[in-house]
Amino acid sequence: TKCESGCVCADGLYENLDGRCVPAEDCPCEYGGLAYGKGEQIQTECEICTCRKGKWKCVQKSKCSSTCNLYGEGHITTFDGQRFVFDGNCEYILAMDGCNVNRPLSSFKIVTENVICGKSGVTCSRSISIYLGNLTIILRDETFSISGENPLVRYSVKMNALHLMFDITIPGKYNMTLVWNKHMNFFIKISRETQETICGLCGNYNGNMKDDFETRSKYVASNELEFVNSWKENPLCGDVYFVVDPCSKNPYRKAWAEKTCSIINSQVFSACHNKVNRMPYYEACVRDSCGCDIGGDCECMCDAIAVYAMACLDKGICIDWRTPEFCPVYCEYYN
Repeated sequence: TKCESGCVCADGLYENLDGRCVPAEDCPCEYGGLAYGKGEQIQTECEICTCRKGKWKCVQKSKCSSTCNLYGEGHITTFDGQRFVFDGNCEYILAMDGCNVNRPLSSFKIVTENVICGKSGVTCSRSISIYLGNLTIILRDETFSISGENPLVRYSVKMNALHLMFDITIPGKYNMTLVWNKHMNFFIKISRETQETICGLCGNYNGNMKDDFETRSKYVASNELEFVNSWKENPLCGDVYFVVDPCSKNPYRKAWAEKTCSIINSQVFSACHNKVNRMPYYEACVRDSCGCDIGGDCECMCDAIAVYAMACLDKGICIDWRTPEFCPVYCEYYN
């Protein structure tokens, strides 16, 4: 609206984020508060985006995968991004195919067994069972066991100090990567070559989070507890009627939980704040840290922070947040 003294770029040149004048083809692109130069790429699970003339040009990947997270004391993020919390002491179906009510025929089924891990009644995932026809993989007590066989399924196992990872291929149907941190966090990453419906606590994987609370009877539940109760593996287990707030049951732990979990909101994770909304992870961390009141409290807190760190890593941001004093990872015994 009025003239201002100062420098301007010559015709055909544009000011970049460093204050230099560059031609249009050298203009940077911005994502999450960070600048990317000409030709640089960012990747999501479904797209590869390349910076050209200051704008992102995105190409859909031929195979698009999605991840369901089960972490801490009953926190779930479905394949379509819906979040909820449940406290049920039972076995629940996380994900399976063959969801036809009349004639179910599944090529895989993943079941979590929850056990009480706090006096306030909160539960934490302890055991995961993966059924692939006649092949069964059980994850329990920081290790795994495999029984039976299925010549139609290919799988491999990788181990490191922090995780057990299973790559499973059901030819013509699914490629799955399952990551377990040997405690309470479990991730199911699926890319599929079929339009087969998936169902369970991880939702129906149809790209719409609004209908994720679809029950076993194929109707959308009015609330998450009705939805959770419909996916019990054993119908004789008791129903869940309410979700406990551990911090109101253990108010003496709340200040400690908020203080230790505040690392998520701190400068340590600042590079990730614009890419992944931190508040759901911070609130989950506080909740879990209040709830683990009979041992393993630091483990619960560290597991919750690790989920945010992993979400950042999926966006290409690697945060070096562990220290010898805070959630350390020890070398193997003879290393």
